[in-house]
This record gives sequence, C-alpha cells and structure tokens, in this order.
Amino acid sequence: MQTKPDLRTTFTRLKKILQKHAKYLTVTMDKPDAYYLDAAYSEKFKRQMFFGAAQIKKRYISFYLMPVYAFPNLLKGISPALKKRMQGKSCFNFTTIDDEMLAELGALTAKGFARYKEAGLV
Repeated sequence: MQTKPDLRTTFTRLKKILQKHAKYLTVTMDKPDAYYLDAAYSEKFKRQMFFGAAQIKKRYISFYLMPVYAFPNLLKGISPALKKRMQGKSCFNFTTIDDEMLAELGALTAKGFARYKEAGLV
C-alpha cells in the first residue's frame, strides 16, 4: 500500500518561497492550508494585483505565480520537470518537491518579483 504524501511539509516548503518576498507585498491570507500575497494597486486594472499563493488541495499543493501569466517570457528556460508540474498558465501542482525543483521554483519566483518591481507593481 502506498503512503499518502506529506502535503503539509510540501506546503510549508512552498510557502517559504513566497514568504521571502512578503515584506514587500501584502499578505492577504495566512492560514494553515493557504497563503496568499498581493502586489501593489494597479491604476491600469483598478485593483490590487495578485502575486502568488500556496494552497493545500485534496490531493496536492497548488503554487500560483501570477508574474508568469503576466510575463510569459519568464518561463523560457525552465526545466522539463518544472514545466510538467504546470496546470494552466500560472499554477504548479505538487505532492512532494525535491530540493532541486524547490530551488528552481524559488529562482523563478524571485525573477517574477523583480519583473513586477520593474513594472511598478511592488
């Protein structure tokens, strides 16, 4: 019998990626199963801009990273393994995450943060 992956550990690891940028963004949700960050208010869209989130679902953890939706060129050069985790244009799903993929996702998040900053959203 296969053991259920430890989703809580995966969630905690993914949440830490987002928390590195939290002092420059707005934490809109911080619950045991969900962590959301918003960027600055956009005059163009007349609303607060979503940055990213980690959320425990029934069988996996979703990691949302809106900068890759807004600036798809950020995805150039990502590994096939990370690309395989993509669901839609800005969501990555995980049951577990190894150190290598965690580092790659962390670097992608940092690039996304920098791109939002260049666009005046941070």
